[in-house]
Amino acid sequence: MKYPPQNSAPPDAGARRSVAPVICYPIETLPPRPMEIYQKARQDLTKVDEVLVAPREAGCFSAPAGHFIRMTSVEGPQVGDLNLWNAHDLSERFYSGKTRALHGTHLSTGDSMWSGFPQMRPMATVSFDTLDWYGWDADGGSVHDVIGTRCDPYTNQVLSGTEYHHCCHSNLTRALAQHKGLDLQEAEAHVHDVLNVFMCTGFSLDTHQYFMKASPVRPGDYLELFAEIDLLGCLSACPGGDCSTGHSDDAAACYPLLVEVFKTAPGALDGWWSPDVNTYSRRHGL
Repeated sequence: MKYPPQNSAPPDAGARRSVAPVICYPIETLPPRPMEIYQKARQDLTKVDEVLVAPREAGCFSAPAGHFIRMTSVEGPQVGDLNLWNAHDLSERFYSGKTRALHGTHLSTGDSMWSGFPQMRPMATVSFDTLDWYGWDADGGSVHDVIGTRCDPYTNQVLSGTEYHHCCHSNLTRALAQHKGLDLQEAEAHVHDVLNVFMCTGFSLDTHQYFMKASPVRPGDYLELFAEIDLLGCLSACPGGDCSTGHSDDAAACYPLLVEVFKTAPGALDGWWSPDVNTYSRRHGL
């Protein structure tokens, strides 16, 4: 709340506020992903592809099910905005809101990136995170968030009255359009809320507004995902650089991001299974 309350607290205000919270979606019954298989498999990998994402641009990549995706900081501290789609069906895409509801505001090793309805299944699982040491800081910040939507030219237009074409939303739109041979409007409809790779964010303790601060990422740090299904991905090197001051302009120092795709050794994934689509009947009571 940004405005002073207009109503006096009732006599039982303290009792109402002191009610114990309940976790909305306990995850103990989720089908577990076989992390022990991933940890063993990632010890013997062969690189099959790489994409170097230029500063203030985005790049697409493909990762078949059973491959590892490694996103690495190179040259300087830089955050990235990640979109994921089913490689065979762009309508199945990463659902940051449900991922956040299940795993929390920030992701790390063992957390999955879920797709939207009606498929709702793990698309990728975090297999390694060199920034897992960061945890939570005194401001309530952490890294790799699923709360920020992505910087975009529409919000920038509202806030500043100026057009800027290298926001992450536009970067992702251009890259997807070029990769898939789509016009800009069709591609833009597929761009969605992101995983903010390396970004350090939280909610302010007073007004509970979304904040960012300088990312702790340094060259050589990486976030690694295991592809649970055949994936098309797109990563934008945010115009905010390390997001220590702002974004949506050319003021910040920006650096490339490296995306590498690795295949596993024969037999390394024995016992792993690709998640099926959600089994809900879709009758919706009718």
